[in-house]
Amino acid sequence: MFYVYFLQDKITKEIYIGFSKNLISRFKDHKKNNKNWVLIYYEAYRSEKAARDRERQLKQYGRSLSNLKRRIKNCFF
Repeated sequence: MFYVYFLQDKITKEIYIGFSKNLISRFKDHKKNNKNWVLIYYEAYRSEKAARDRERQLKQYGRSLSNLKRRIKNCFF
């Protein structure tokens, strides 16, 4: 599986969007650099291309990101 994920910093409220084949390992790497990161959302895909395309869509197109944020608004700090 391949994952597109959202992290949020509990203090600064900064949001990070990423892609990984191993979500748990990648999250642990993020936590080493900043202990305030919290995993707030992820999507799982069978193909790497689909996951990379979704990550790109969220990062490049404001409407996709704003629609997703609206849908998961209760997950944010």
